[in-house]
Amino acid sequence: MKREDKNTIIDNLTESIENSKHFYLTDISTLNAESTSKLRRACFEKEIQLVVVKNTLLRKALEKFDTKFEELFGLLKDSTSIMFTEGASIPAKLIKEFRKTSDRPVLKAAYVEESIYIGDDQLDALSNIKSKEELIGDIILLLKSPAQNILSALQSGNTKLAGLVKTLSEKE
Repeated sequence: MKREDKNTIIDNLTESIENSKHFYLTDISTLNAESTSKLRRACFEKEIQLVVVKNTLLRKALEKFDTKFEELFGLLKDSTSIMFTEGASIPAKLIKEFRKTSDRPVLKAAYVEESIYIGDDQLDALSNIKSKEELIGDIILLLKSPAQNILSALQSGNTKLAGLVKTLSEKE
């Protein structure tokens, strides 16, 4: 491979890392052609960009971000593929679903919500991460609930008070 081609790949990887909110490093090395095709199709359906890269080129792309991704350098061994995504937990859920029928992909690491998760044992934690929109929705529901309780209490008290006044007026 020519130096210009390598530089182009490094620049493309750097741009993808910079533009993507989250990415997962995985190992899909032992998947056969059929399984790899199924994985790529599943990634496409979930709007995940799956890219198989050379470790040295990925390392050079990550080095452009100073020490931000230094923890990942030791994991760049064997086969590495990257899943770029906008949803934090979508690739983790996809990996868990895909592993019901296969032993791969194996999670090497993930960069999610400006944090680095290392190891396949982090898959459950990653699949439970909520998106920003889901968190905002939860907060709105939590804030809305006490207000609804107060309103319903006032409204139910209103009918009781009206009933009491009516009963007292009928007695006289």
